Amino acid sequence: MTLVAAVRGSQLHRERLGPLARFMVDLVRYGAASAAALSIDAATLLVLNKAFGVPYLVASAIGFLSGLVVVYVLSVRYVYDDARALRPSLEIAGFLATGLVGLGLTQALMALFVGALAWPVLAGKVPTVAVVFLFNFLSRRMLLFSNSSK
Repeated sequence: MTLVAAVRGSQLHRERLGPLARFMVDLVRYGAASAAALSIDAATLLVLNKAFGVPYLVASAIGFLSGLVVVYVLSVRYVYDDARALRPSLEIAGFLATGLVGLGLTQALMALFVGALAWPVLAGKVPTVAVVFLFNFLSRRMLLFSNSSK
């Protein structure tokens, strides 16, 4: 059984849960979607930077945007499938807007960790991922999928 099937097929029906339980279900589901997106993001970053010599900030941006596509598809299909609050066109625009803020955070944090503190690229990616994950989850849940708080 795949991770997505386990999350999707779980006996957790959001409409029967209280607000905290719904929040936790969303967090776990978004975490799984983000893990898939992160694998694409990090692989793209490392391949572009290490194998092709692309500057780390450019490679980081390309990786982030690749992961953004993956997390959007998984979010609307598996994470917030019963909590969508906006028309799809507005939802995509909002997802992209929060993603661009997340990209800005990613770039700033990578510049700090790798550029200013001289950490290795992968070491700088770790705390960056944690901060951007929390920002993305909370902002998308509050702004785009507000039916999740019913």
